[in-house]
Amino acid sequence: MAKFLDLRTSQNASYANSISVPILVINEPQLIGRIGLATQNAGSNIRVELQGTVSLQLPLIPVATTVNITIVRGTSSNSPLVYSATQSMNISVVGPQVFTINALDFNPAAAVQLTYSMYVSVTALGVTRVGPESFSGIAASD
Repeated sequence: MAKFLDLRTSQNASYANSISVPILVINEPQLIGRIGLATQNAGSNIRVELQGTVSLQLPLIPVATTVNITIVRGTSSNSPLVYSATQSMNISVVGPQVFTINALDFNPAAAVQLTYSMYVSVTALGVTRVGPESFSGIAASD
């Protein structure tokens, strides 16, 4: 039977259009959320399930834009990669576009705290983070 270890959430923006953070540099990861999960009393086979949401708005004159969402184990965008997804924004959508991810990290080494960070980057200027934005994770072991 699985043993619950920890659950954490990083809620940057709870509602649609609750923030307005322009992305000023293309292909530069912006931090969406960071969580730390306690795993020091874990049994074997640690499993971490991660979920995240980010909402983006294209500029007034839409341009082809690709969104890259990454999750790393650590506090730097250069930390070990756990998950990466890439998707194009739909230029015919006038309003915000919501991007949601689900990821798993199998058998990370037990630690006092495993830190995970979620980043977003885009390939065009003028994209704005508008909310909601959240990142959460749950750790379990055998």
